[in-house]
Amino acid sequence: MEPKKLLIITYYWPPAGGPGVQRWLKFVKYLPDFGIQPIVYIPENPTYPIVDKNLVKEVSEKVIILKQKIFEPYQLASFLSKNKTKKISSGIIPNKKKQSFLDKTFLWIRGNLFIPDARVFWVKPSVAYLEKYIVENNIDTIVTSGPPHSLHLIGLELKQKLNLKWFADFRDPWTTIGYHKSLRLSNYAAKKHKKLEQQVLNAADTIIVTSKTTKTEFEAITTKPIAVITNGYDTENVEKQTLDSKFSLAHIGSFLSERNPLILWKSLVELLEEIPDFKSHLEIKLIGAVSQEVLETITQFGLNGYLNNLGYVSHAEAIAHQRRSQVLLLVEIDSEDTKSIIPGKLFEYMVSGRPIVAIGPSGSDFAEIITETNTGVFFDYSEKVKLKSVILDFYNQFLAGKLQSNGVGLQKYSRKNLTKELAQLIN
Repeated sequence: MEPKKLLIITYYWPPAGGPGVQRWLKFVKYLPDFGIQPIVYIPENPTYPIVDKNLVKEVSEKVIILKQKIFEPYQLASFLSKNKTKKISSGIIPNKKKQSFLDKTFLWIRGNLFIPDARVFWVKPSVAYLEKYIVENNIDTIVTSGPPHSLHLIGLELKQKLNLKWFADFRDPWTTIGYHKSLRLSNYAAKKHKKLEQQVLNAADTIIVTSKTTKTEFEAITTKPIAVITNGYDTENVEKQTLDSKFSLAHIGSFLSERNPLILWKSLVELLEEIPDFKSHLEIKLIGAVSQEVLETITQFGLNGYLNNLGYVSHAEAIAHQRRSQVLLLVEIDSEDTKSIIPGKLFEYMVSGRPIVAIGPSGSDFAEIITETNTGVFFDYSEKVKLKSVILDFYNQFLAGKLQSNGVGLQKYSRKNLTKELAQLIN
């Protein structure tokens, strides 16, 4: 039997690094096992904020890749300020109080002139190219993955022109995502975003989301079926790691200014004062892009001497650090808008064998997963006393050489298992 063809329209693809690329890279890896031939459509000359060349080796040999040129305003803007456009394009938005005139201008342009985002110029040429390709190759099913949500507009137009089954995959929400409010949107722009979101949600045959909260939010806008397929972990071939000799608390991934966990820094300062030996053991390990505000706060709390700021590392190195670190930190912004966010790294954390200390808004979707799998402890931003006592407990286990995590029921979050769910949906 000939495999079913599935056209996947995505922006992030190796050599892009960061979390945006992992989801479809892994789905594509396993789809052929379930009788589906993936055809991936990507930009030929994209502006990726993060590059990880090692990921190119992970691309399945069974995939067909289609590429078309993209015009991105970021390419022009980066002549003015490479650093600023890179940060805004990766969702790192400068703290409101510290925004320069140039920051404000970039944000205003990003939010008001490019709706839904700066990749909107790719929509027309993509529709023209793909319409022809779909007809010539007898493709009847497509997936669009956003953000950037302008890719869903490619799906919308193809759906209107051809008899297709269209799945719109939302790795993040659209108008309810945390940084949406920071874009200095005019009334007109905010309405236009809402209208496009509504059109996409009501035209797609099925919507795929990564969390229960996003499903609930979208159910208020559409009656179309919504499937929750979370992100997951892959069985990475990582050599056995030797645990750090220090009591290392590692945060892996972007550490945004709004994620600055004051309750964690306060707990550590108090433990340093109360426990004489804690000083010789503590290490705060930050891996990935860290905002200036977070670094300044660490300095203000006098924790600089314990900081090991490693910057961005490849995905393979990040996995190795996850297995080596004593405790893994997961921090989400304290707001209603972030309850639906389940960070991609959570699933890798869960299979690392290291306990997780997670801080986020009360009622977070990821709190439920951590509790259900017994892979760590979740705290909301008011639970400093509880947080401090758990860190102390972990520290005592570390001293006794017994600190580890014993996860249960992790199999359901394996990438292969999740791809099986996706394949059932598509078939």
